[in-house]
Amino acid sequence: PAHIYLAARNEAKALAAIEDIKKAVPKAAPITFLEIDLTSFESIKRAANEFRSKSETLHILVNNAGIMAWPPSTTKEGYEIQFGTNHMGHALLTKLLLPTLQHTAQTSPDKDVRIVSLSSVGENWVPSDLYNFDDLKTDMASTGTWARYGASKVANIHHSRALAKRYPEIRCISVHPGSVNTNLTSGLEASWPLIKPILGIFAPLVLSSVADGAKNQIWASVSPDAESGVFYWPVGVKGRDSKHAKNEELSEKLWEWTEKELEAYT
Repeated sequence: PAHIYLAARNEAKALAAIEDIKKAVPKAAPITFLEIDLTSFESIKRAANEFRSKSETLHILVNNAGIMAWPPSTTKEGYEIQFGTNHMGHALLTKLLLPTLQHTAQTSPDKDVRIVSLSSVGENWVPSDLYNFDDLKTDMASTGTWARYGASKVANIHHSRALAKRYPEIRCISVHPGSVNTNLTSGLEASWPLIKPILGIFAPLVLSSVADGAKNQIWASVSPDAESGVFYWPVGVKGRDSKHAKNEELSEKLWEWTEKELEAYT
């Protein structure tokens, strides 16, 4: 790549990650920190504006931030915290960057532009009343944390497929990275503090490394075999979507509602 933008909420952690990359890959492309908080639409708008002020092209957008098993709470705009972060935040960022992605698809010599969205095997753990939109604008405290997480992850698949249908010039791909040992488990610790020492012992034994966890999204970002509108398990394995993920009616329902919710912010 010619340039990489690392979007993150915590500047210190982002800069440390950039330094680690530079040490591991001395000839790496320039990497620029881009501050963003996916729980705040204003922060997302600032990040998108900052990116557009610095670059007229964008070949690959990887929507890979997320939280899991978080205690009941809401984003700044009032969405259930996991759905608001994992789906709504990424949906707004994608919408704001779509003109740049489309321009790149029109002007880039190879025409290869992609949006890669990280979902999860957790897309199977959806609540029985998936996409009860009134509830999604509350903390959904009466719904289990795993069901709330599952709703946000199936939304990643549905939104990616809806994008693929509407923007055929862009490859829109969703992926399950595998079970990876990252700080995503901090949500578990917040919901159940006593689990922290157990995670410390067993997580490294049963979860994949971060390097292995990155393989599927890297594959989706560059492989000529990656198909738009498809959900892949690692690495490049398709056909394991849940029945909810395959539901076209739910995908369209989510798209229409999301677009209406984002109107005031774009």
